[in-house]
Amino acid sequence: MTMMPPRQRSLDDLGTPLHEVTFCVVDLETTGTDPRSDEICEVGAVRVRGGEVLGTFQTLVNPGRALSPRITVITGLTDAVLAPAPRIDTVLPSLLEFIGDAVVVAHNARFDVGFISAACDRRNYESFSPTVVDTVTLARRLVRDEVPNCKLGTLADRFGLAHRPSHRALDDALATADLLHLLLERAAGWGVLGIDDLLHLGRLDGSPRSAKLSLTADLPREPGVYRMIDAAGTVLYVGKATNLRSRVRSYFGSDERRRVPTLLGRMHRIDHTVTGDALTAEVLERRLISTLTPEFNRVGRRRTGEHHVRLTDDDVWPRLVIGRGPGTGDALGPVPSRRAAEEIVDAIHDAFPLRRCATRIGPRFRVPAGATPCTPAQAGRTPCPCAGVGDAADYATVVDAVSALLVGDVDDLLLRSTDRMRALVSAHRFEEAAAVRDRVETLLRVTTDAAAVRALRAAGRVEVEVSGVTHVIDDGLLHHRVLDEVPCLDALAERRLLARTIQRAAEGGNVSLRGCTGIWELPVPVRDLPARLGGTAA
Repeated sequence: MTMMPPRQRSLDDLGTPLHEVTFCVVDLETTGTDPRSDEICEVGAVRVRGGEVLGTFQTLVNPGRALSPRITVITGLTDAVLAPAPRIDTVLPSLLEFIGDAVVVAHNARFDVGFISAACDRRNYESFSPTVVDTVTLARRLVRDEVPNCKLGTLADRFGLAHRPSHRALDDALATADLLHLLLERAAGWGVLGIDDLLHLGRLDGSPRSAKLSLTADLPREPGVYRMIDAAGTVLYVGKATNLRSRVRSYFGSDERRRVPTLLGRMHRIDHTVTGDALTAEVLERRLISTLTPEFNRVGRRRTGEHHVRLTDDDVWPRLVIGRGPGTGDALGPVPSRRAAEEIVDAIHDAFPLRRCATRIGPRFRVPAGATPCTPAQAGRTPCPCAGVGDAADYATVVDAVSALLVGDVDDLLLRSTDRMRALVSAHRFEEAAAVRDRVETLLRVTTDAAAVRALRAAGRVEVEVSGVTHVIDDGLLHHRVLDEVPCLDALAERRLLARTIQRAAEGGNVSLRGCTGIWELPVPVRDLPARLGGTAA
């Protein structure tokens, strides 16, 4: 074999780039901890790629045995809830098809993969041996100095993951997917560009490389932002830390069987800025990444921009659309991904009889001869004005309700969605009920964020103590001496970050207002769906 001279690795050398890898995040609830003798009682799975959710899989499973009181206490599942659910013989083929050839991700993967493997073995299926990424292993490698332990709940609380684990399979799978994305961003600092690098990361032994470790000698043990820079002065990576010295030193490890991660190999120096607190560090990090677009901050997640859900303002019969901006009328947003925006549109369509066709209906529109109503209209679920089906006055009432929803009034939607989920649960259509719930929860998260941003901006210029640190915020943007020289290129994202941070801290009683020029209304009320529907888990 011809030996080639050393060179920078390309994406092809590394195998599949992380943003092109399809991951299937799996979580199971079981009757116990031994896959040889215990059974699966709930399955949750999420397929993700490039930071986008491609689909979810959730079902209860009748384990064929009584649950122990301990499992019922942990999960909230009962024998009565599981009795009508399908057996694993029915569920397993669908689960394996959903996983397909994706890289399987789990938090403590040995447990979940072990149960699926045992279920396959007992039914003489082909051996279940996917490529596996364990987020426990990655967390221990990447964030072990920032948390007391690497339990999923601890990590979700520490890093403010969008989904929180609840010992229910889909909730935990979604939280693990959020954790995976966070860890991929952290892994970028190790030169992790492809799936093979990611798999190897957890196997590094952590021994420091003394020649590079000396670059950390002058880093303080204070909150701030660090910049890893190459010999030409190009910033390769920007990161934040509550303890700069500890965080940056945690990057260094050695493994004689492989080359040093690309980033550390190219890094020539480390610059840093002390911010004095974690929130300012996060804002500065975001601004620097937006301004400098460092190479290694772009790995693992495709940037998709912001989206808004709004009603068309040029239709006699308005309809929902997804746009990059809020437009001129009522709009809900910003929404972080198109997938989430589509879930919100589906949640509204589930609850309100809005037309779904894309035909523009202006004042001079005439129904074409022989026009046929669309399928939802034929089923009596929506009007179809492009085929002459629907009452304009009734539709105007629906549009008024949706307009109110887009600016934060979720009461009507919650009532309608709860009724629909109860009907689905009563019909034992649990997966459909769960899908409705997931869509509504996505909408509620966005409406809460939007309300918090509005409240923060309405407060004007604010001096507020958050978790023991006093901040000055004006029009929803943070003011601090270290931010003066760095432009804010994404005010929407920064306002949402600040509003979320203050909202969470205020809910925990960790916010004290020192003064404001406007009206202070944080935290905003948080609306939730019922935990139980008709006595059965959805």
